[in-house]
Amino acid sequence: MEEPTEYDPRDYPPVAVTVDVVIATLRGGRVHVLLVERGEQPFRGAWALPGGFVQPDEDADAAARRELVEETGIGLATPVHLEQLRTYSAPQRDPRMRVVSVVYVALAPDLPDPVAGSDAVAARWWAVDDVTDGEIDLAFDHAQILSDAVERIRSRLEYTTLATSFLPRVFTLGELRAVYAAVWGEALDLQNFRRKVLAVPGFVEPVDEVRVGVPGPRAQLYRAGGAAEIVPPFRRPSRIVRGEGSER
Repeated sequence: MEEPTEYDPRDYPPVAVTVDVVIATLRGGRVHVLLVERGEQPFRGAWALPGGFVQPDEDADAAARRELVEETGIGLATPVHLEQLRTYSAPQRDPRMRVVSVVYVALAPDLPDPVAGSDAVAARWWAVDDVTDGEIDLAFDHAQILSDAVERIRSRLEYTTLATSFLPRVFTLGELRAVYAAVWGEALDLQNFRRKVLAVPGFVEPVDEVRVGVPGPRAQLYRAGGAAEIVPPFRRPSRIVRGEGSER
């Protein structure tokens, strides 16, 4: 690309680019999200989503993965589903300057207690319901971001096989159903759920393994299959009642 012959950066308004990450996991049968307590202004002492500025030598994807490591202690080797949610660019969303944030959603199973990074006072898991019900006030526009991310996850479970990202390598259909129940906040009939899942080619695949040390009858174990989409999609029970979708 040809370099401009006449260019002065001061002729243009300063704009910074950041990334924020909504990382979710299941703990105790509830969806939890990772938050960090800010150690610097603005909003020092407030809880926020992990994130930071995109460095000159990296793109937004690399910045999101770096921030996960720096602010939470979650290693790069941990299997994490990472996808872009959307870009937030309201002019006054950051009191320091014009900041555009590229937001990501990350999902992973059995994540450990986090370790706060150098620019955070603390990091901990919060039940999503406790945060969205107003128990704490989040910094910046992170309350809106979290609300958008939760709805993205809920809707994605209707038409993709993303629910398996919350589970270990092998799992039972009962454990898969528990993911849907936790994310949607609604009870699901096990037999009806089993019928639906097994009717989707490539959603799950049976494995010939036995869990050691688990009492009771042996449950069939499965792993995630190769399918990415659910056709026709599942529907949340509450949406079926409202007439927004039909039962498969």
